[in-house]
Amino acid sequence: MQELTSTFFSRSLVPTTCTRPRPRPTSVVPMTICMDQSRKEKVVVIMGATGAGKSRLSVDLATRFSGEIINSDKMQFYNGLEIATNQITIPERCGVPHHLLGELPVNDNELTASEFRSLASESISEIASRGKLPIIAGGSNSFVHALLVERFDPGTNPFSSKPSISSELRYDCCFLWVDVSVSVLHHHLSKRVDQMMDSGMFEELASFYDPRNSRSTVRTGIHKAIGVPEFDRYFGVYPPEKSHNVCEWDQARKAAYEEAVHEIKDNTWQLAKKQIERIMMLRSSGWEIHRLDATASLRASSREVWEKNILKESVKIVKRFLLKD
Repeated sequence: MQELTSTFFSRSLVPTTCTRPRPRPTSVVPMTICMDQSRKEKVVVIMGATGAGKSRLSVDLATRFSGEIINSDKMQFYNGLEIATNQITIPERCGVPHHLLGELPVNDNELTASEFRSLASESISEIASRGKLPIIAGGSNSFVHALLVERFDPGTNPFSSKPSISSELRYDCCFLWVDVSVSVLHHHLSKRVDQMMDSGMFEELASFYDPRNSRSTVRTGIHKAIGVPEFDRYFGVYPPEKSHNVCEWDQARKAAYEEAVHEIKDNTWQLAKKQIERIMMLRSSGWEIHRLDATASLRASSREVWEKNILKESVKIVKRFLLKD
């Protein structure tokens, strides 16, 4: 155990902005923890509102603790709309294996909480069996609850007006909540939508548009993703085959475009508030969730501030967790 612990503590800190995958490190998770069948498997769970920095922290920790990441964002399960669903890019993954990310066809049936529980459980077992640390990251808290609780009832909504959140978990969990003040997060999300549009989200949605799906009153799977319904209404009036050159648009089309973008921003903010509300419900129900204040880091857009305020504390928490009996 001592030798493994020494290896565990010897990992050097490395930046998460990678231009190419780095070689996978040897295991730095004590093997006695992973392989002792009498104990619950250890899992790190990274929570937070959309845009708060969950993906960044998951990669930061995975590169330090020989981890692999399991996606728990409903919309990011699908292979398509990578910009609209804000999937972490290949360079940003820094060679860290990601599971349940971009694996489902866009027209596949919607993944249920029960199916996620089964798939993610298999991933956790597989990762732990190889001496790696499973890291759950994503904003779908209903799926996180379904995966982690000892007894899961697919027929109930744990976050309803009468919550039925269980505090009995089937894994030994370390919860990290990347939190940001309301005003800073609101500004950041609005700015991020503009950046996504500039990065090709409009063109991506135009290629994805299908008039048959846009007329449906019931949306499933990736067709629920923020951006799809908002621009389905836009493309219903201004079909994608028309010019994308903004200079050729009349005032009505520009106004329709701006309205769609505004709706995306508003719906993104509503999602963020719901995610925060559910994390607070989990916390008040007995889940030991460590809150990390990323406000200063997000406001400054500084890697140095992030490492000082978020990463340093996260590493301490995870180290204590992994060495705990």
